[in-house]
Amino acid sequence: MFKDVLIVCHANVCRSPAAAQLFRTRFREQAGERAGTFHSAGLRALEGEDMDPVMQRLLTERGVAVGEHRSRRLTRRLVRKADLVLVTERHQVLAVERIEPSAYGKVYALGNWENSDVADPHGLDEAAYRESLELMDRLVKGWLSRICQ
Repeated sequence: MFKDVLIVCHANVCRSPAAAQLFRTRFREQAGERAGTFHSAGLRALEGEDMDPVMQRLLTERGVAVGEHRSRRLTRRLVRKADLVLVTERHQVLAVERIEPSAYGKVYALGNWENSDVADPHGLDEAAYRESLELMDRLVKGWLSRICQ
């Protein structure tokens, strides 16, 4: 079981914080009170930005508590601390490993099991957000079925 899971996207304002919230919610549903930390960062994040308001609203509609979020840039320390690092796009695996070469073997695409990427809906129409969120929810459930055993 992985105790510290880091989810990474580009700017840490839409996909990775949404996936972290989905992980927290679905983990509680599946694992009850067992300990697990799910957090996020961005490869090119500006520090301190809020989560995208459209994504916040759509998460809330799904019954996922949004809580407080401030974007942060991915650092070597965050990667080292994590037991598992999940990226929203497959090409980001190499970007994380360039930041912290010791991460090799613990960085995977969120869509690893479906050979898919989660498209960035930031700034697009609501349908794009809904599509990304639906995919992330399915992928999160798939990961939890593998890491919570």
